[in-house]
Amino acid sequence: MTENAQQQPPAPSTDLPTQYAPADVEGPLYERWVERGYFEADEKSEKPPYTIVIPPPNVTGSLHLGHAFQHTLMDALTRRKRMQGYEALWLPGMDHAGIATQNKVEQQLAEEGKSRHDLGREEFVERVWQWKEEYGGRILGQMRRLGDGVDWSRERFTMDEGLSKAVLTIFKRLYDDELIYRAERIINWCPRCLTAISDIEVEYQEDAGELVSIRYGEGEESLVVATTRAETMLGDTAVAVHPDDERYRHLIGKQIKLPLTDRTIPVVADAHVDPEFGTGAVKVTPAHDPNDFEIGRRHDLPSLTIMDEHGVITVHGPFIGLDRFEARSAVVGALKEQGRIVAEKRPYMHSVGHCSRCKTTVEPRLSMQWWVKVGPLAKAAGDAVRDGRVKIHPEDMSKRYFDWVDNMHDWCISRQLWWGHRIPIWYGPDGEVVCVGPDDEPPTGEGWTQDSDVLDTWFSSGLWPFSTLGWPEKTPDLKKFYPTDVLLTGHDIIFFWVARMMMFGLYAMDGEAPFHTIALTGLVRDEFGKKMSKSNPNAVDPLVWMDAYGSDAVRFTLANGANPGADVPIGEDWVKASRNFTNKIWNATRFALMNGATIEGPLPDASEMSAADRWILSRLNTTVAQVDAYYDDYQFAKLADALYHFAWDEVFDWYVELSKTTFFAGGEPARVSGRVLGEVLDVMLRLLHPVIPFVTDALWTTLTGGESLVIGDWPKDSGFRDEAAEQEIELVQRVITEVRRFRKDQGLKDGQKVPARLDLTGTVLAPHEAAIRQLLRLQPEGDAFTATATLPVAGAEVALDLSGTIDVAAERKRLAKDLAAAEKEKAQANAKLGNEAFLAKAPDHVVDKIRTRLAKAEEDIARIQAQLERLPQG
Repeated sequence: MTENAQQQPPAPSTDLPTQYAPADVEGPLYERWVERGYFEADEKSEKPPYTIVIPPPNVTGSLHLGHAFQHTLMDALTRRKRMQGYEALWLPGMDHAGIATQNKVEQQLAEEGKSRHDLGREEFVERVWQWKEEYGGRILGQMRRLGDGVDWSRERFTMDEGLSKAVLTIFKRLYDDELIYRAERIINWCPRCLTAISDIEVEYQEDAGELVSIRYGEGEESLVVATTRAETMLGDTAVAVHPDDERYRHLIGKQIKLPLTDRTIPVVADAHVDPEFGTGAVKVTPAHDPNDFEIGRRHDLPSLTIMDEHGVITVHGPFIGLDRFEARSAVVGALKEQGRIVAEKRPYMHSVGHCSRCKTTVEPRLSMQWWVKVGPLAKAAGDAVRDGRVKIHPEDMSKRYFDWVDNMHDWCISRQLWWGHRIPIWYGPDGEVVCVGPDDEPPTGEGWTQDSDVLDTWFSSGLWPFSTLGWPEKTPDLKKFYPTDVLLTGHDIIFFWVARMMMFGLYAMDGEAPFHTIALTGLVRDEFGKKMSKSNPNAVDPLVWMDAYGSDAVRFTLANGANPGADVPIGEDWVKASRNFTNKIWNATRFALMNGATIEGPLPDASEMSAADRWILSRLNTTVAQVDAYYDDYQFAKLADALYHFAWDEVFDWYVELSKTTFFAGGEPARVSGRVLGEVLDVMLRLLHPVIPFVTDALWTTLTGGESLVIGDWPKDSGFRDEAAEQEIELVQRVITEVRRFRKDQGLKDGQKVPARLDLTGTVLAPHEAAIRQLLRLQPEGDAFTATATLPVAGAEVALDLSGTIDVAAERKRLAKDLAAAEKEKAQANAKLGNEAFLAKAPDHVVDKIRTRLAKAEEDIARIQAQLERLPQG
């Protein structure tokens, strides 16, 4: 920490503005935290370490609700551990985001009438670095707005010098261990971005296509295939049928004429073909379909590439130069002319992959690429979870993890881009292939060239938990903070990022997994459960909500919806409610400070305390224990809910209200309650701090005079419980709640005072009469008191004189009208439920709905009759 952090804290103050203004507090407070070094971890510390590495956002990105959601939870975990005495490191950084970033700069160049080829590779890469410095990393400033307690002194970038060395190191190790190889395979190709893309960069959607049935061959030696991609028939090298399909047994092994070409192709038997689907015969295009590629390998079929990297047809005269979609129509037209279309085109909905960056339809394409042989790496990743070294939370998400790592295909790691980690392979003039490590000199001389491709972004981000700590060097950071404690991320990237980090971490770190726990979250959705999307009007910029309601309100809303693994609905009304909560905390703490709340001096002995004092301390310790248990189980929604109800309901709505008579009376009881209230606020603000850090720190420093909650101590359950006090206050609450309900039923205004006689003799309620009267606006009886209504409740009796407080006749008329409506509803429901013919025909949900209406009508009748009985006579 900096020297400023060692200064003496100011004295406690009651000088709080009358209203909480987040904009005035949050920004300056965050900068103070950073300046004082609160978030900087010390690798030399003897404290136990606690480490979280942030899922690195794209350098092109901006803060969206998904980021805000996960960052809130990671920040809460880290802040709590720091308060518990751990050397907590939350390490920030960004991913270079190969395709996304290259696209940004290419768009800039296009506006200048240029392409990357006009600049050349070296100058283009320099231009991307310039863009990164000028425009990249906007999200980092937005993270400060949210309150992220990250160690900015350790900020990393996937293409900085240290991480680049890590990439070269692990590539060479994998290559030398024959776990990286080069081969021609089918990949996802984007004709717009002109590169292979990973599975996670492919978005599938249901598209309306047309299914075309085409006859191959002549006469009895012919068969019909159906396809939605007629243009690819130009690259067919076989037709496949199931080996047991009697319809085609006579054709297996024979050659048939491929329409529109001068080629013949074989009919092959392959168990992959489903004889029940369509005609039971499928065209085989090994260079343009992953399943066909595998059939081709099994039957040693040639692979004919029929289109270039732009998706333009390159074979067969009439179609050369046509875009793939133009060619589709042209091929169908030509087939019609030859009478080869045996069935009219019919609509066909099918799942089609699109590039997540530019929305172009992805083309399966046979291409020479670099691959990671994942078999042994994936097995190690699965074993680490199976043997308990790594826990997945919630546990039921383990199945999804195993489904992936147990069935993982080799990973295509090469990308046809210029921005990224260039593949460290050099080719010689005589066919030599040399892998160059970080400490090796690349070969020189005429004819040597480096591979032009770069590595998949996920390759470098897969090293993130240890490369950011200095690997491959044995740094103090790596020794202190690896393995990390928890990876908190969305379940949607369990396959693509989590599994890769597990594979690389176990491989590079001698079998030591990169984290102890994988805590998976759901996705943020709108208040109706729909996925948020920029193309939909439901997408929300969290910064807009932060401006309107404060960062704490956004954070609390997100935490309050965070059930493990489940999606999180969020709407603006919920953020407003959280803003009201932060305002309630501010206003109630301000009131408490003005009325004697203090942390000065020791906590009084229980014998000096009132039942309300002992009750709130008992509830406080129960809440501490609950919150700890929820944190340890990553139950953020439950801990937020527990804190909300403790703060609002028990502290502010009950304890503060019950204690007002004590504070107003003054004397020793007021001093004791003031000290108890100070203790409660102190602990409550500590408990709330990890989730809503700004308002709690501002209030806590005012209450205690302490330096900052960021470096404060996490509260511990003292073990104090007082069941008798809890039962006593519960009776007080019952009396107040019942009488309030009665007042509301009688139409009395909240502030309207009513004469009342309280018979509390012989009950534990007697000491609370003053508080009960104040909270219920009950005046003393007076000489003219007449009990017009009596309520027996909690072993006591409350008699009220409502004479002149309500229009009894009008109230009877209103209630009689409501009673008649409820009785009519009951009669109608009974009639339907008594009708056997209706019950025999009506669906179960309709019958259940009528039963619910009946129950509600009966409840209403009982309630209204009770209200009528309680009305004054006359």
